[in-house]
Amino acid sequence: MRFCLLFFALLLSTVVHATPNTSGDEVTRLLSERGLLDRIGEVGTRVETKASELVVTAMGFLGVPYKRGGNSLETGIDCSGFVRAIYEQTAGLILPRKAEQQAAATQKIDRTELQPGDLVFFNTMRRAFSHVGIYVGNGKFIHAPKPGAEVRVEDMGIAYWNRRFDGARRVSVDPNAAASTQP
Repeated sequence: MRFCLLFFALLLSTVVHATPNTSGDEVTRLLSERGLLDRIGEVGTRVETKASELVVTAMGFLGVPYKRGGNSLETGIDCSGFVRAIYEQTAGLILPRKAEQQAAATQKIDRTELQPGDLVFFNTMRRAFSHVGIYVGNGKFIHAPKPGAEVRVEDMGIAYWNRRFDGARRVSVDPNAAASTQP
């Protein structure tokens, strides 16, 4: 987050001090001279790698039985316990336990901005944010659906999930931030 603020402050100062005919090439040259282009690329690569790790870890839970209030591979897991376990194991972040708390603790994004590793929320119990899963890409998400079922991947475009879609959220995985978003 601090890096983003630094980048935008630098960009703003460049625009303020630039002549009216400043081209994008000059901004790129300035960022390159200061080594910021390389750092931006490194941050992007780290985020993509972390998202890939989240999805791979989540896929390791395929077939785990649903258990209300559950949070382990051995005994079963529910939707929010699943999300919490994935983020704890992969990113070292401890998310809140309930789906609605996870929604409140994460950054709201538009459905069109979804990237692998983002959280997707659904209204499955006549209340907002009653169900959560992890977006895996191509309009699909992985989740622990309901009693009697197992962790599985589903298409968000099917009528059931599309009608109940409540929103998308992004978990901040800032390597400079504390490794916990305790409730």
